[in-house]
Amino acid sequence: MASVTFRDETATGRALEEFTLPDLPERISARELVRLRVREEVARHNASPSHHFRGLIKPTDAEAELNGYRLRTARRLDWEKQADAAEAAFARNGFLLLVGDRQIEDLDFEIDLLADPVVSFVKLVPLVGG
Repeated sequence: MASVTFRDETATGRALEEFTLPDLPERISARELVRLRVREEVARHNASPSHHFRGLIKPTDAEAELNGYRLRTARRLDWEKQADAAEAAFARNGFLLLVGDRQIEDLDFEIDLLADPVVSFVKLVPLVGG
């Protein structure tokens, strides 16, 4: 069994936040890793719902804040909707997925967690007017 460390980074490579999940298969697709990350962060939020959500994808009816999103009401989130939104965001370059020294461009790409146990996410901000 392998473990993975999910790390959020700035575009310059500075680590912002990270967490590790153990007991994963040695090889896993990028899609499964993205969905796993979203499921875990939603589960953590739902265990103690609040007005603030720290996660990869902005929930519906939320406002972006520094290091997260402000929900209008403290509520539980649906991890599958969030995971679907994460896949869509990846497809439109809403974030970069980095494993080792390479960028993953296809969610069907298989990752060897024994060789590369750190998966970095870099959220991209669209330029105003562009």
